[in-house]
Amino acid sequence: MSQSSRTRESSDVVRAQFKTREVVDLLDLSRRQLQYWAKTGLIEPSERTPGGHHRYSFDDLVALKATKRLIDAGVSVQKIRKSVRALQELLPQVGRPLSELVLVATGDVVLVFKDDTVFEAITGQEWVFEVADFEREVSRYRARATEPAGEDAAEIATSPTGVAAVAVGADPLDDVEDTALPAKPGPRATQPASKRRIKDWSRTG
Repeated sequence: MSQSSRTRESSDVVRAQFKTREVVDLLDLSRRQLQYWAKTGLIEPSERTPGGHHRYSFDDLVALKATKRLIDAGVSVQKIRKSVRALQELLPQVGRPLSELVLVATGDVVLVFKDDTVFEAITGQEWVFEVADFEREVSRYRARATEPAGEDAAEIATSPTGVAAVAVGADPLDDVEDTALPAKPGPRATQPASKRRIKDWSRTG
């Protein structure tokens, strides 16, 4: 198949309208699921025939497939619906988040990939960060850590509280000689002879 033929076929698919039976076969969904999602406003078909039959567009199929994948990953329909409402408020320029955005489930959390960012669908909290920015932050932290101690450190070192203080990088044994040690106790006083008990050797043997 030539490139022009593939392009024409792709355009035809994007413009096509799909019957409920075709959607069921394509996405392995049940009619009941489609009807429930349409009734509750999660994913409504783009068109209806004069007889009231649903007709789904290709964008509808994308939204349905994204929803099915989220459900298969363990995300509840209620969480998906809440995520869609939150994204419509957060990104008003996005009319249909389920078909226009890349959504990924991790546990019960729905992540949104848009441009160069990844954020949580409901809270909008960003989940990734620029490594280069983080590297600069770490470099600034290390630069602050290697700066010489300021006046506060000098005051602590000379504080008369009696608590030993050692400056950063100093040998803790340098100031041992200058540290006041308690006085060594002297020899025990000898009791007077009058108060010492004297053994009477005359009564021995």
